[in-house]
Amino acid sequence: MWKQSDTALFERETTKMNIPLNLFYTASHEWILIDNDSATVGITDYAQGELGDIVYLELPEVGSDAVKGSIFGTIEAVKTVADLYAPLSGTVTEINQALDDEPELVNHDPYGEGWFCKIELSSLVQSKNLLSADEYTDIVG
Repeated sequence: MWKQSDTALFERETTKMNIPLNLFYTASHEWILIDNDSATVGITDYAQGELGDIVYLELPEVGSDAVKGSIFGTIEAVKTVADLYAPLSGTVTEINQALDDEPELVNHDPYGEGWFCKIELSSLVQSKNLLSADEYTDIVG
């Protein structure tokens, strides 16, 4: 999904944030990789770090509609439970089945093996409201 050369590591005091430059982001800490009319979605390194050890995920069902800004799942960590928000509208075409048995993949590899789902986009125009890596860095920095 991403290459080390596409990654920007930003240091803020003692915290390092991994924010790949080739992805889009939301203010609610989801990342999005757009490939033609499909989007792969997960949560950012910052978000997984704030949540702590992830123990369970409730992801949307394949074939369900994702509506931008609406809750489409939950993520449970040792510390808390948080809602997942659909970053774009469309139809869920695939979920990461590996997370059923290994939710900790989100902690270990949020931009790779820890992805959540893929969405067939209803329109590419909606992607104009997503954040760049620099804009997301300004939010979490």
